[in-house]
Amino acid sequence: MLVLLPPSEGKAASGRGAPLKPESLALPGLAAARAAVLDELVELCTADEEKAREVLGLSEGLRGEIAKNVELRTAGTRPAGEIYTGVLYDALDLASLDTAARRRAGKSLLVFSGLWGAVRVGDRIPSYRCSMGVKLPGLGPLGAYWRAPMAQALPEAAGDGLVLDLRSSAYTAAWKPKGAVAERTASVRVLHSQLVDGVEKRSVVSHFNKATKGRMVRDLLLAGARPEGPAELVEALRELGYVVEAEAPARAGRAWSLDVVVTEIH
Repeated sequence: MLVLLPPSEGKAASGRGAPLKPESLALPGLAAARAAVLDELVELCTADEEKAREVLGLSEGLRGEIAKNVELRTAGTRPAGEIYTGVLYDALDLASLDTAARRRAGKSLLVFSGLWGAVRVGDRIPSYRCSMGVKLPGLGPLGAYWRAPMAQALPEAAGDGLVLDLRSSAYTAAWKPKGAVAERTASVRVLHSQLVDGVEKRSVVSHFNKATKGRMVRDLLLAGARPEGPAELVEALRELGYVVEAEAPARAGRAWSLDVVVTEIH
């Protein structure tokens, strides 16, 4: 099972470990594309702080984030699973998983990134600021920039197993599964169900959508679940107590759509 996750806007500080070693990152097929984004991002943030703030979409209060990008090649690193913070990662709580579940997380979790393309949670990276929605002057919109290298690297990473897609829309732009891979892909959204004047109303609530996805991945890892495809994933989630509504694709070469319905949000 390959689980596709979005990153977090907020990130922990860079660690005290050795500086970035690009050759050590997973998915070596992305190396050239990563180098190009890294070069331009560092150059932009070093040369013109005001322009960098505009390009990166940072408020005045986040101006300090630019300094992180200036030091990307020399800053200390830590595992990506520690760098990414926020609601989903708090709920996933990788650090508290048992040894077997952490091992499964290292093999199955893939975090998408405007800077790195995608990394494993065990890959050592520095803290940075560069979302997939950024348009770098020399490379253009990163969502579009990453499509070609991702199209080469991701099918190989997916292999012949299930792909559980939990990415936000900005990151789905970088890679959309096609053909046989798409048929093994399940895209999940979380819906909050509540009664309003006796009528059920459903809505997507961003914060709780992320938290539920984090808990869902955590539960699958702890249970050692190994669903072979979307239908088996639905069964596994239901066995774990989730209310899941599944929609098989109407045509070949399309992904499954799964709704996880919650009545309590926390």
